[in-house]
Amino acid sequence: MCVILASNNKNKLREMAQILMPFGMEVISQRDAGADFEVEENGTTFRENAEIKAMAVYERLNMPVIADDSGLVVDALGGAPGVYSHRFAGENASDRDRSLKILSELENVPDDKRSARFICEICYIDESGEKHFFTGSCEGFIGIEERGENGFGYDPIFCYGDKTLAEMTDDEKNKISHRGNALRLFSKYLKEKN
Repeated sequence: MCVILASNNKNKLREMAQILMPFGMEVISQRDAGADFEVEENGTTFRENAEIKAMAVYERLNMPVIADDSGLVVDALGGAPGVYSHRFAGENASDRDRSLKILSELENVPDDKRSARFICEICYIDESGEKHFFTGSCEGFIGIEERGENGFGYDPIFCYGDKTLAEMTDDEKNKISHRGNALRLFSKYLKEKN
């Protein structure tokens, strides 16, 4: 089965393809499918943003589409950056800029108050246009410095056990990540449907 990812983010595409390949699914970017445009994510929740992206691509291509919206929720920051995870340090900030901003904001926060989670909301629109939603999360905490060379986004500062996500292999991360958890629910749905 082939599904269009409502994104052109190479990291997201690679991660989704790795997780869904064992389930016999091929994932291609919206650009490669002929929908080369940006979608304004103006929802107030991860679910709304995932739905907005999926609908925009589905309406253009009329093919099965999967979209995700995900982000980091830090308890000591009142849930920020949340849906603004990508824009948290400014519109043109790098992944490193965003991570350093979080570390700066948590500079005097003790270890036991640095709890955080990644949330991923997936919207899948099937061939008939019906929407299905799947939510995954990954509980952890924010470290005190960047560690690791793998992953992307906030992975170098997000700790799960004694490692950051950026210190894990792709396989290790995909087994516990918010996106991996949401995609496993999605693949379970597809198995039960077929």
